Amino acid sequence: MEDKYQLIEMIGKGGFGVVYKCRERATNKTVALKRIIFKDQDEGVPSSVIREISLLQELNHGNIIRLLEVINNGAGVDLIFECLDLDLSKFIASYPEIAKDRQKIKGFLSQILHGVAYCHSYKILHRDLKPENLLIDVNNNVVKIADFGLARAFGVPLRNYTDKVATLAYRAPELLLGAKYSTPVDKWSVGCIFAEMVTRRRRPLFDGYTEFNVLMEIFRMFGVPTEATWPGVTSLCGYITKAIAFPTVVTRDLAAEAPKVGAVGLDLLSKMLILDPSRRITASDALQHAYFRI
Repeated sequence: MEDKYQLIEMIGKGGFGVVYKCRERATNKTVALKRIIFKDQDEGVPSSVIREISLLQELNHGNIIRLLEVINNGAGVDLIFECLDLDLSKFIASYPEIAKDRQKIKGFLSQILHGVAYCHSYKILHRDLKPENLLIDVNNNVVKIADFGLARAFGVPLRNYTDKVATLAYRAPELLLGAKYSTPVDKWSVGCIFAEMVTRRRRPLFDGYTEFNVLMEIFRMFGVPTEATWPGVTSLCGYITKAIAFPTVVTRDLAAEAPKVGAVGLDLLSKMLILDPSRRITASDALQHAYFRI
């Protein structure tokens, strides 16, 4: 690998491994290298790595990160990606006035939705959408969805996939309550990201250290779901085991949390953040919303 790419600096680290900014020696082009080290060499390539590589090789869209090359590094694999400037989390931190820039927010949100709609059209769930996994080309105002380490293909009928996906603050209520799930989990995450862009909080809308904390934050905003608002919810294992501690009073208001988004923007945000996943707006329908025409 060193013969072809020169490591410049580490730009990210997580449970998967380390991401470096690199220079391709032959072209002088900057790329990103995601180094994954296999913990158990005797077990071969982990299924999650195989899944990520195969999904990224299948996807080809302007708002999804491009996988350029896969290299065996002896102890694992190096995934070579196109390199962008920074992620959305760092962009919001360095540009706090984004909450007032409606056109930039619309542009970013539209691109995120286009990428998500494309994934869903290929029956692929991302399952970890968050600002840190959205990369930005600052000069061209381009957003690309990255990190498909938790992504997977899905089929019909739905299977019981693991609910230990999505970073906690962006985890949909059906995941927190142990329900079967599909594409609406990604839509909830996008709604949380949208809210983060249009508020002045610069932190997740539903912040918490545990699943229960996050669930309580959600219920304090929208109320505890009932059979009338979410058919079948009271039969979910998470509802049954936690119901005794559910709050009875709604103390927060979505409109108050995002005062600058406007009535039309609030309508779109409300359609993304609906507790009942069957009523949550799809990515393709969201792109047709009046918010993008004003």
